[in-house]
This record gives sequence, C-alpha cells and structure tokens, in this order.
Amino acid sequence: MARRLPPLRSLRAFEAAARHLSFARAADELHVTPAAISQQIKLLEGHLGVALFRRGAQLALTEGAAAALPLVSDSFDLMERAVERLRQGRDHGPLVVSSSPAFAARWLIPRLARFQQRHPDIDLRLSATIRLVDFATEDVDLAIRYGAGHYPGMHVERLKAEEVVPVAAPHMAEKLKNVADLLEVPLLHNSAMDWDTTFPSWPIWLDNAGIVVPPGFKPRRFDDFNLVLQAVLAGLGAALVWRTLVADEIHAGRLMPLFPAQPLTNAYHLVCPSKHLNNPKVAAFRAWVMEEAAD
Repeated sequence: MARRLPPLRSLRAFEAAARHLSFARAADELHVTPAAISQQIKLLEGHLGVALFRRGAQLALTEGAAAALPLVSDSFDLMERAVERLRQGRDHGPLVVSSSPAFAARWLIPRLARFQQRHPDIDLRLSATIRLVDFATEDVDLAIRYGAGHYPGMHVERLKAEEVVPVAAPHMAEKLKNVADLLEVPLLHNSAMDWDTTFPSWPIWLDNAGIVVPPGFKPRRFDDFNLVLQAVLAGLGAALVWRTLVADEIHAGRLMPLFPAQPLTNAYHLVCPSKHLNNPKVAAFRAWVMEEAAD
C-alpha cells in the first residue's frame, strides 16, 4: 500500500528547525537560507493541515509537533543507517570530487595525470558545479569550495590561499606602466564574483590604489570566469582575476600581471563529512591534493 508521506525535504527542514528551535541554525545545517526553511515548513503545515510552530519572540513547537519530533528524528537516523548500508560498496566504486568549473578546468585537471600515475586503480570523476553539495543525498565523496570555509557539520580543511591580480595580454600590458593608465583601456569584470565581498571590483581596487574613478565609469561585465579570461587573452581589456587560475598563462607569458597581487581572505577548502575520511580513496586524494597545493 502506498505510503502517504509529505515531501522528504519539508520533513528534513522541520526536523532540523524543531531540533534547534531556530530556522537560522537549521538553514546552516542543511546549507540553505532561513527563507527556504520557512517555505518548507509552510508547505509541510499546508500538507498536514496543522500548525507546527508558534512563531513569537521565541520559536516554539506546538504540542503535536513536540510529540512527533522524536519519531521523525529516529526515522531520519534509520534512513541514514539504511543509506550507509546501501553505500557499503562505495569503496570499490569511483571517487567523485565536486569542484567549481573554473577551478576544475584551470587548476585541478592539469594536475590529474600525476594523481592517476600514483593511483591508477582509482577511478576519479569530477562533478563541476558551484552548487553546494548535499552529501546525505548525492553521490559525492569530497568537495573543493572557495569561500570563508564555514560549512557546519562538515570536515573543512584549508587547501590553498588565493590572491587577486590585474592582468592583460602582453601587447596591452606594454601600454600600462602606471596604475592611472588602466583608465585608458577597457576594464573587464567577472560579475559571477559579485557574491564575494572580499573580491574587489575595479572601482574599489582603483580607489585603494589612489586613483579617482571618473563619473560614469562602468567596466565591461561578463558572467563567467572563463569568458573574462578569454576576453583578456584576446586583448579586449584588463581584468582582476584569481592568480591561482591564471598561473599557467602567466608562466607561459600569455598573460602579464600588471601590478602586485593582493591576498584575499577567502580561500579554497576541502569539504566532506568526517566519516568520508575513512574511505581509502578519499584519504589518497586528500593527501595528493594537499601536496599539489603546497607546491
């Protein structure tokens, strides 16, 4: 007989919010926003036709919700154990690493031959996405993420620091002897970085360098790092970029750093549930990638 259950996502949101008595802490645990938790709770209340929380100065459970919480929590514990049993063969399957497309293409893939030489028995597969991973429901062993490293409930390890550096193609760089000369060429901006308040925009970078930005100043915007990089290589302008992701182009002379790089407070991190570190494949990749990052 078919089970009449509400959406699993709504139940997870309820269980976390009820356990913490906080939408904000539940959001941190599930890697979503408090608004998403609130929406899932409303969907669940609508599905059940009952209120689950008393929303006042302090969040509180209704009597029925308080009685149901232990059963819901126990059910999720049982589901987790069942999933782990289903995944017992994971040690013999592929190693799945999640990374942003730019970091995967520009830093990780050029080094993977060395990993395969050291561990030819490991089938490594890359999942290129900027979306946060839900390790409880997705077949991902380890993630590499850029940011402040705040991932509650996860094992988080700083992999590599990052710097921002202005770059241009060699023929354009020859014209840029002083910082003020930047105002004479098109300046390119990666709008995909607007979420990161530690990554400077051109107006902020120029202001820090003592250059007054003229009225109406507007950099040319791209919404992807690779588009910005290709535009700079094509001589369309200068851009502020992550030094890690253009190190090969700088070393080969295809890009020129215009002025000294500036350190960023955000960095690349290894992220995974602590229990994944017991997987020999994860341990092998972690040791290798930390070695590569140190080099």
